[in-house]
Amino acid sequence: MRLEVADGIGTVRLDRPPMNVLSVRAQDELAGVAREVAARADVRAVVVTGGPRIFSAGADVAEMAQWSYQDAVDRSRALQAAFSAVAAVPQPTVAAIAGFALGGGCELALCCDVRVAGDNARLGLPEIRLGIIPGAGGTQRLPRLVGPARAKELILTGRYVGAPEALSIGLVEQVVAPDEVEVAARAWAAQFVDGPAYALRAAKQAVDTGMEVDVSTGLEIERTHFTGLFATADRTSGMDAFLHAGPGTARFAGR
Repeated sequence: MRLEVADGIGTVRLDRPPMNVLSVRAQDELAGVAREVAARADVRAVVVTGGPRIFSAGADVAEMAQWSYQDAVDRSRALQAAFSAVAAVPQPTVAAIAGFALGGGCELALCCDVRVAGDNARLGLPEIRLGIIPGAGGTQRLPRLVGPARAKELILTGRYVGAPEALSIGLVEQVVAPDEVEVAARAWAAQFVDGPAYALRAAKQAVDTGMEVDVSTGLEIERTHFTGLFATADRTSGMDAFLHAGPGTARFAGR
């Protein structure tokens, strides 16, 4: 697992060739990288990628096959915590998916805000074929993204979804040529580098948290974030620029 930072974009690389299998060690590294990137002021957006050939084939099945029930109980919390750390990254995040994103690989992509896929991408949650179910958030994040009926069909059958179908059901937001996946993902991330960092974080947190509560509570969450932004320098500069030079002219400092 590697973190590269350049031009305000943090790139998290799943560097475990040939299949970028997410072993226990890789899961722990993922959690550490997610927490690091979340704390870095020089990272304004994040790209998660497995490289130009494969995103991730998922968890290390050979490793899991040795687990007892007690092992699964003990490890499952750390497994979910690692992926939840990615979902909790406050900056905008995008998964750059080339080739397979299966099982834990698909669940990792679901933790990002948006997904850019190569036209060779295959996504799926095939855990049912192993006699288990997704354990890193797939049964919870997939229904919230594509709806419960479609999520059940994919989870119960374990089938793979090609890029065109993934786009049509809202599993990914953009499909490009395989060699353009990371370029497209970086282009999406780059639009936030000079943006109002605290407003972007507030917007993301309001949506994510609001999805888990009733509308009235969600509106209160929104109100709290909205009013809090009036304490930021970016709010002042954004409104001043709008009033004196017109929309789209603000220069944000990320404060």
